[in-house]
Amino acid sequence: MKKSTTFTTLLVSALGLVPTLAHAHAGVPGHTHGFADGLAHPLLGLDHLLAMVAVGVWAAQLGGRARWAVPAAFVGVMMLGSALGMAGATMPMVESAILGSVMILGLLITSAARLPLAASLAVVGLFAAFHGLAHGMEIPANANGLAYTGGFALATAVLHGAGFLLVVGLQQFAQAGWVRVTGAVVAIAGVMLAVS
Repeated sequence: MKKSTTFTTLLVSALGLVPTLAHAHAGVPGHTHGFADGLAHPLLGLDHLLAMVAVGVWAAQLGGRARWAVPAAFVGVMMLGSALGMAGATMPMVESAILGSVMILGLLITSAARLPLAASLAVVGLFAAFHGLAHGMEIPANANGLAYTGGFALATAVLHGAGFLLVVGLQQFAQAGWVRVTGAVVAIAGVMLAVS
């Protein structure tokens, strides 16, 4: 019992830090010039970090072909969205859509939603388009867009893998209920990011 109380305390404490953490789109000078910067980008913003890990968690929860198809679809569509952003495409409320993706992914995990594969791919594809567009819109004209895109695509795939491994680890220790708690934490963090 003490173990679950400690875990819950850590989760609640982490949520308290959410409003103070920077979003990935803070416009840090020199942040978007090459592979290493692209690799770091999803790790520096809590909105991206939560969404990427949540995609991996949900894919593991879905099981079957979704375990690889959902993360692969996210990375692929995100790269297309980035190309559109680099080409000058814009869309209103990109940041709101990104925060919405964090909340919705958290709710999908919490409810253990088992959508058909095509619907799951459509959901993550929509979210990925906004995440990719945001990445692409931030790349300066003089940056190496291909290297930067490769960096954030790799970081995204690694974060998806981390979410997947989290679920595998929790299920292995017969604590699958914590997977839903993870989803609730992601959803609440998304709400806190939206209001901060």
